Amino acid sequence: MMMMMSTDTKVALVTGGSRGIGKACVLALAAAGYTVAFTYHSNAQAAQAVCDEVTAAGGQAQAFASNAADAEACKTLVEQVVAQWGRLDALVNNAGITKDTLAIRMSDEDWDAVIQTNLSGPFYLCRAAAKVMMKQRSGAIVNMSSVVGVFGNAGQTNYAASKAGLIGLTKSFAKELGPRGITVNAVAPGFIETDMTHVLPEAAKEALLGHICLKRLGQVEDIAKAVLFLVTSGQYISGQVLGVDGGMAF
Repeated sequence: MMMMMSTDTKVALVTGGSRGIGKACVLALAAAGYTVAFTYHSNAQAAQAVCDEVTAAGGQAQAFASNAADAEACKTLVEQVVAQWGRLDALVNNAGITKDTLAIRMSDEDWDAVIQTNLSGPFYLCRAAAKVMMKQRSGAIVNMSSVVGVFGNAGQTNYAASKAGLIGLTKSFAKELGPRGITVNAVAPGFIETDMTHVLPEAAKEALLGHICLKRLGQVEDIAKAVLFLVTSGQYISGQVLGVDGGMAF
């Protein structure tokens, strides 16, 4: 859906915005007055439903089919957003995949796929967005890491490595872009109620709750609120990792 707007309206780009945490971020940013571009991989119907929900609430959003693991696609995506709206004020790197198994059984293909999507993809987008934001001398980037990237997790070596790498990427971009007024932070969600956690056996969920001070799984809105805070109110916060995990400890 095509929506034109005045150049003083801020523009946000969210990857993986058709469901889960990404969708919650799209809705939160749109409610805060941003025009939101967001990506989806294959489910055009779900993406359109998000656009419709934003429109019904009085906001503006547009979905873009894009491959987060492809460098040229990431570059083109940022170019499309800027060509349409003339600016880019916030980037939320949320798209990610899992291919879980024990490290000794993990294939090269599963390692490469997770690293490419979860780590290389955010690098490609940060690089492209940085060129726009540096000219504006303003902007906010939020990278979606994970509690697993901080503590590690058995059976998720590839995922943990990608999310830990994202923390290093965040801190490095923060140092490079800070002089131009651009903030770069990471959010590290704990265990959140999403499609991924819905399939866990009840016994596994109970075991998880034993590590969480608040004794409940998080909601996608909990993460979206943290992202919104960093984008809209975190002008003097950069290079940080905000854990949104209910007080989780291993």
